[in-house]
Amino acid sequence: MLYPTIHQLTSGDFNRYELVIATAKCARMITDEYVRQRETAEKAVASGAKDGEKSISNMIDKEYRDEKAVKVAINHIRSGDFVLAHASDDEEEQSVVAE
Repeated sequence: MLYPTIHQLTSGDFNRYELVIATAKCARMITDEYVRQRETAEKAVASGAKDGEKSISNMIDKEYRDEKAVKVAINHIRSGDFVLAHASDDEEEQSVVAE
């Protein structure tokens, strides 16, 4: 059994397709943030910054570093950090709003 269930994630307002699209968009945003943090950490290490002799992995947010992007996205949707929103009439896709 999947946890959280699709009904819990969508609150009955969205269908599975919309949930999949929203989760994929959230996962892409999370992956982009991970890449940004990693690049920043690599630049800091390459420039010789002595922030307590931190390694690259210690400079990246633990949630982004240790978990799969889809799992993090689902957890953010469940907790309300990302909100699913229906597209307006002039938009074709359903969108995700980060709060």
